[in-house]
Amino acid sequence: MAPTLAYWDIRGLAQPIRLLLGYTGTQFVDKVYAAGPPPDYDKSDWLNVKFKLGLDLPNLPYYIDGYIKITQSNAIIRHIGRINNMDGKTEAEKVRVDIMENTLMDFENGWVGLCYGDFDGGKADYIKKLPDTMKQFNKFIGKNKWLAGNSLTFPDFILFELLDQHQHLVPDLLKDHSNLSNFMDNFRQLENIKAFMASPSYKKRPLNSRYAKYGGSL
Repeated sequence: MAPTLAYWDIRGLAQPIRLLLGYTGTQFVDKVYAAGPPPDYDKSDWLNVKFKLGLDLPNLPYYIDGYIKITQSNAIIRHIGRINNMDGKTEAEKVRVDIMENTLMDFENGWVGLCYGDFDGGKADYIKKLPDTMKQFNKFIGKNKWLAGNSLTFPDFILFELLDQHQHLVPDLLKDHSNLSNFMDNFRQLENIKAFMASPSYKKRPLNSRYAKYGGSL
């Protein structure tokens, strides 16, 4: 039986996992839950089953593959990366993977906070700080093809999705950061990624939920 990845009917935290599953050629069930219309955005579609799935710590996204049941997006993508030998080939690569996995979670938390919080009030300051963040990421990847070095690893999928989402807000985000720009081009040119994005399994969704202040209709 194919594994199930479940999340809201958006890109959000699940999109890097979907990309990794697509890249590895894993056939999976893309289970989605939907929030209701405004003003209540009823979440009973998920809440009605939340505690009936045998999850130790019920949350979205979740991933079920036989007896394996995982929640938390980083735990899921790390598991898939590990079983596909995409968590670093050497200890030096594994260290870089660990660093970027956690750094990107910090970056994502700030992005989600902006999109679901005071977007209008916080947008200008957030955009003002982005060049410094991009400069750090650009320096970290350097002339390497991927974050860990020569090996494609699971944080690459997280970085790609976060940068792609940010480019909706700031189209010229990477104009002064050629290493990151090259990274994005290299990722899009991966044959398995091109094939997945062209397949019926790849669904374009809003970046965020309909109740977000930004990205609910993108």
